[in-house]
Amino acid sequence: MEAVPTVFVLDDDESFVKALDRLLRAEGFATRTWTSVNAFLAEHDPSLPGCLVTDLIMPEMSGLDLQRKLLAQGCLRPIVFITGCGDMTTTVEGMRRGAVSFLPKPVSRASLVQALREALAKDASARVHDAERQRVRELLSSLTPREAQVLELVARGLLNKQIAGALGTAEKTVKVHRGRLMHKMQVKSAAALVQLLSHGDLLQQNAAARFAGESDALRA
Repeated sequence: MEAVPTVFVLDDDESFVKALDRLLRAEGFATRTWTSVNAFLAEHDPSLPGCLVTDLIMPEMSGLDLQRKLLAQGCLRPIVFITGCGDMTTTVEGMRRGAVSFLPKPVSRASLVQALREALAKDASARVHDAERQRVRELLSSLTPREAQVLELVARGLLNKQIAGALGTAEKTVKVHRGRLMHKMQVKSAAALVQLLSHGDLLQQNAAARFAGESDALRA
């Protein structure tokens, strides 16, 4: 069963958290609440879809420090900051690190709802993109070393004859490898292959690295 996108609410003011929780639930959001940064960090599951709405100033850790900590853990959770004492420097730093919005207290209901919908949409889009990247990585991992070499050259736009010359093999052998790799990558054309590999520069991150690292071993 797929997890429901959730708004994670964090603020050291318990009364504010309760009020915000009621407001968000009335707007149809699923919520979870915390009044302690440390408790949030201990219980937070980055794999769950959703966004975080939090105060900027809290006793255990500032909102920006929390944002840095989450990023250091590899968590790109979209954040909506609510603050009574923000400044331009803080806002710029938070936005540069991926914050969706900085909203002043007392927060406008309409502004908050809009920001949270934007944050949830951003999270959903990122998760779709990450899932596709992982799928392509798994497809790439199914290739043999020689198929990975042929893939890299096909993606560069080389013809079978040119690939054969580059690899020092027969053109008919390249055709066999090319057919197998296209089947494994679940595409029917070089253009579709390049488009598939464009997700997060996977061509450079995977196939090219394998081509460079394994070509010497194949020649040995």
